[in-house]
Amino acid sequence: MNEVILNIYLIINDGNVVEFRAVAYEREGGDDRKMEFLKTKAVEDFEKAYHFSAPTDKNGKYMPYKKFARLESRGKQFELFEEIFRNFNVPQNPLICVTPVLDGKILAG
Repeated sequence: MNEVILNIYLIINDGNVVEFRAVAYEREGGDDRKMEFLKTKAVEDFEKAYHFSAPTDKNGKYMPYKKFARLESRGKQFELFEEIFRNFNVPQNPLICVTPVLDGKILAG
């Protein structure tokens, strides 16, 4: 059975999360295999990824990466990706690979 999986990019400039990007695939197989596939596509997918706005506060300032990391440590970062999930019509709890892009450098492992 095919499942929609996502490569999501966290664009970090000067310590702030300024943009998200994402690419979706439909794949079948085990989660480990799908995750490995997403990781192999991370660098290649970046340029063709769809752009999404990053959250800002009431003053229009972007979220510091440290705040994002705190959300991630509590498993709440998915709340920030709701627009991406809606755009690609993914089910609840989708399989995603998040790749940071720090000051223009893709940190794919």
